[in-house]
Amino acid sequence: MTATEDLPAPGRALLEAGAAVAGSMSRAAASVVFPGGSAPAPAVGLDERLAHAQRSAADEAAALPATRERVRAGAVLAFAVEHAVSLSRSGRPVRDDDFFTPRAGGRSAADEVTEAVVAAARGSHDERRVRHLGYLLAEVAASPDLDAALVDRALRLAAGLSWRQLTLLAGVGRRDRLPLPMTPLADDPRGWTAWGAREDVTDLQRAGLLDPPPASPRPGGAAQPRLRPADLRLTRRGVLVHRLLALGFVRDEDVTAALTELGTPPA
Repeated sequence: MTATEDLPAPGRALLEAGAAVAGSMSRAAASVVFPGGSAPAPAVGLDERLAHAQRSAADEAAALPATRERVRAGAVLAFAVEHAVSLSRSGRPVRDDDFFTPRAGGRSAADEVTEAVVAAARGSHDERRVRHLGYLLAEVAASPDLDAALVDRALRLAAGLSWRQLTLLAGVGRRDRLPLPMTPLADDPRGWTAWGAREDVTDLQRAGLLDPPPASPRPGGAAQPRLRPADLRLTRRGVLVHRLLALGFVRDEDVTAALTELGTPPA
């Protein structure tokens, strides 16, 4: 950069910094959200209402120190742009209700949701989650049946879930095209990896994200039938998390890896 060239806007620089997580498309996303300047015109467009919410969030997060949290904040917004463009191309434009309308204090529901998503991404130490948080933002922006309160609930449900748990939810959600194993799960595996994965399943059941719920002891201590991965189903809560985090985009090989850690690799 020469001395006569303008420095990029702080929000734009934040989006570009997300390349450490989101890859080279961060620069393209930055040019969509912050058009103009010396950069070439973007080949795709973004609804101005969504772009405005993105710019506001990016400008606020730009004040963060140059830490990994700042990188994740830029990446989650870049992923949101990427998915919003894909949704628009597939016939799902940005919603046309009051989601983007300023309320008391001048902020809209879109502003609040975007801030919450950026905050969730900043705290995501496992950065594989960041892509799906960005996809959540794009999904909400295209879905008039999702209000800010419901999004807040989904974020709270997902906040305590590990990447492996999200991957297991993804596997249950695609059981029709990637059948789950029929091999029963050990109740108390000896290996630590399998034990931890088994605990992940139990925690998903206890959180009401997977059916059936954990088995209760039978009268007289009669043995319970052992749970098989093929028995698992998403609950209504599980469907909400699966849909908003776009877990259908989790790679099949990641699902296979999680099932292998559980001790039941697919056939």
